[in-house]
Amino acid sequence: MLAGSFASGIHGVPRSTLDIDLIIDPSVEALDRLLAILADEEFYVDPEVARDELSRRGQFNIIDSSVGWKADCIYRKSRPFSFAEFARRTPITLQGIALFIASAEDTLLAKLEWAKLGHSEQQLSDVRGIVEAQRESLDRAYIESWLDVLGVRELWELVLRG
Repeated sequence: MLAGSFASGIHGVPRSTLDIDLIIDPSVEALDRLLAILADEEFYVDPEVARDELSRRGQFNIIDSSVGWKADCIYRKSRPFSFAEFARRTPITLQGIALFIASAEDTLLAKLEWAKLGHSEQQLSDVRGIVEAQRESLDRAYIESWLDVLGVRELWELVLRG
């Protein structure tokens, strides 16, 4: 599932970013198939890190050495919000590639959570962009249902106040 700044750019205001965030939830077998495919292509990935991070539900990187793009492959966390976020993903086609993207609401909530962890104004700016672009279509009740669970109500209210 496409997440992070690419997702917020699709739902809100596009901006430059240095990587692509992908939320993944593979089985061990599926991960091994992915790593085998990547080994045959021009990608850098450390298979041991990818396997170790699966058990930790952490992340690993894939780098396309031909163009220098980096993908952060982030394993879906084992918590209620992450299950809901992954279940709510929607299909899109981006530059001819079919994939899933996090919903606008889940992208917004994840950005608030990142802002809380890193005190990042850029994350809050991304949230503002989503709110402005999706003002009429945002599921406010869904957002409200997660604010206290994720501990981001204060940041949400800050965004709404402008």
